[in-house]
Amino acid sequence: MPRSSLTKAEAKERIARLRKTINHHRYLYHVLDRSDISDAALDSLKKELFDLEQNFPDLITPDSPTQRVGGKPLKAFHKVRHESPMLSFNDAFSREDMEAWLVRLQNYLGGQLKSADNNADQRRKLSVHQRLDQRVSASTFYGELKIDGLAIELVYENGVLVQGSTRGDGQLGEDVTQNLRTVEAIPLRLLEPEEVKKSLKNLGLPPTTYNLQPTRLVVRGEVFLTKKEFNAINRAQEKKGLKTYANPRNIAAGSVRQLDPKIIAARKLDSYEYDMVTDIGQKEHEEEHLLLKAFGFKTNPHNKLLKGINDVFEFRDYWEKHREKLEYEIDGIVVILNDNKIYERAGVIGKAPRAAVAYKFAAREATTIVENIKIQVGRTGVLTPVAVMRPVGVGGITITHATLHNADEIERLGLKIGDTVVISRAGDVIPQVTKVLKELRTGKEKEFHMPKKCPVDGSVVVRNGVAYRCSNKNCGARLRENLYHFVARPAFDIRGLGPQILDKFLDEGLIADAADIFALDKGDIAVLERFGEKSAENIVAEVEEKKKVSLPRFIYALGILHVGEETAHLLAQTTYNLQPMSLRDISRRETTHKPKDVLKAFQNLTTEDLQKIPDVGPKVAQSIYDWFHEARNIKLVEKLDKVGVRVHNEKLKTKNEKLQGKIFVLTGSLESMSRDEAKDKIRALGGDISESVSKKTSCVVIGSEPGSKYEQAKKLGVPTIDEKEFLALLK
Repeated sequence: MPRSSLTKAEAKERIARLRKTINHHRYLYHVLDRSDISDAALDSLKKELFDLEQNFPDLITPDSPTQRVGGKPLKAFHKVRHESPMLSFNDAFSREDMEAWLVRLQNYLGGQLKSADNNADQRRKLSVHQRLDQRVSASTFYGELKIDGLAIELVYENGVLVQGSTRGDGQLGEDVTQNLRTVEAIPLRLLEPEEVKKSLKNLGLPPTTYNLQPTRLVVRGEVFLTKKEFNAINRAQEKKGLKTYANPRNIAAGSVRQLDPKIIAARKLDSYEYDMVTDIGQKEHEEEHLLLKAFGFKTNPHNKLLKGINDVFEFRDYWEKHREKLEYEIDGIVVILNDNKIYERAGVIGKAPRAAVAYKFAAREATTIVENIKIQVGRTGVLTPVAVMRPVGVGGITITHATLHNADEIERLGLKIGDTVVISRAGDVIPQVTKVLKELRTGKEKEFHMPKKCPVDGSVVVRNGVAYRCSNKNCGARLRENLYHFVARPAFDIRGLGPQILDKFLDEGLIADAADIFALDKGDIAVLERFGEKSAENIVAEVEEKKKVSLPRFIYALGILHVGEETAHLLAQTTYNLQPMSLRDISRRETTHKPKDVLKAFQNLTTEDLQKIPDVGPKVAQSIYDWFHEARNIKLVEKLDKVGVRVHNEKLKTKNEKLQGKIFVLTGSLESMSRDEAKDKIRALGGDISESVSKKTSCVVIGSEPGSKYEQAKKLGVPTIDEKEFLALLK
């Protein structure tokens, strides 16, 4: 029947049939990995649907297959709140890490995961892996390939996709619905209940067990780019003379956040869904994958049920060996407790579920040539050698630089400029030179020597232990690093002022020191290249908001040599024991002070006074004393005062003073709380925290997998307590 002769009613019926047929073939191709008709035939059906909708535009619906690439470019993305927090996973990098995770999980659940064999004699004959396998035999795990992509949340109402969002901070994400509509693997409409029932029967699940028509269905998954598409995009970039992309994940993440949906459509992203947030009667995580598939979602066929710890190890080891055969990049597996009820009971620690873990692959390695060694001057004037290497791909990332830490490390490696080296990424993140292949030397390699003068300003370089340092305290590189430090999260926490923006302000002469940040004018910023009125307004507003800062943050922001976050906190919280009274008032009262008040208080302290503070030895005390008596620093503090910076310190809230005067060191992981939570509880009872063990330490709290601090405590005879004893102490 010619299209032109169709009535509206006939067109409506034809459109409905076409949509159903097209969606059916989408499901066959993307979910079941098969096709009953050719691509050309499917394109023909899509063309007919498109033409009909153009003739009858009022029949176009958001879930139509023709709307995958639709809509005008957006001006911005709106924030959306997730149905429930989108959590991240804690990482494990070894079998020992996984065993420790399982033990912690069992301990927390209080025996929920029971041993299959209570015969102690019999159990002693078994290996560690076998014993652990027995302990968790009452529950199984579900293993998923950890794809290097972008996490998303999809919301369906009455079977139609109404919202798609990014993970964001876990609570709030960005609404990228329009862009996610372009991803063919993501259904715009769920399969009809009868089709779902049929699919469930084929999958071995009883349809009557579940609510197959939820009013609102929330699912989560991953958007990613295949290796094939990644290579095709980079080839196109090269032909255009443009810079190529480093890894598929960056393209996927950048594509999803493109304001023009036509751009993301051209990049042919893929997607797997792996989590069903809405409860429709599922009891196990494995069920969720089968239900997702039945509803029309694409799920990873390699994910599988794992019946014990040995299965977990085999699954992980297999995919580490065979990951290159996959069409996409993975960096490990995700192991999830299969029983949803027990999973929920385990709860959350920090921002990660207790009953799930990302079991990462070992560091990847590659070889390349060190073409040069450059010097980077840091915030405190320390010179750090950095290897400049021939670009090499390691773990999906193109690497061109790797820190060499110090001259001693270069000597240990026996590294020369021009050497062929082995590069690895610890935890698939940090690039490092692990070995020099000396057998590949040609004789043209050059020895490297630390410079005698600073490469930034020509000042004399002095050596202090393993560190080489620029003697000029006004070094330009140090100024920039000081600024980066000043605005960082533990300091003034001025968001939006990253290194590139600060460099721009320095280069344009808008700022010469940290105090100038608080005198920035909107008009001066708005005229700069790549800035506008709105961005300038946002920066000025953020800076104005951060003029009031706590005493610990203020001290840390000053960038005093040897004064980290913990020492800054100790300086702020424990100086009440010192004279003069002004400093005591600053550290203990709920009042606001001027920066020059803090300056004066510290100037009245001797190095002997400062050494009475825990963790402040002679070297640190001298550094603090020198800082507050140096003319350049005095001028900076006075300038901060003039631009309106104010320092406050809330009175320490304590239930009692039972831990007053006691110094604690924490080592290892705690089950019941994070390290920061433990520190806050100690401080709330009047105690102090130290990052190192000394004779001044009152007690070392030992968690699971303690580090060298435990051995140091035993060596010095410092008392230690386990987590159970620690919790009792806090009551």
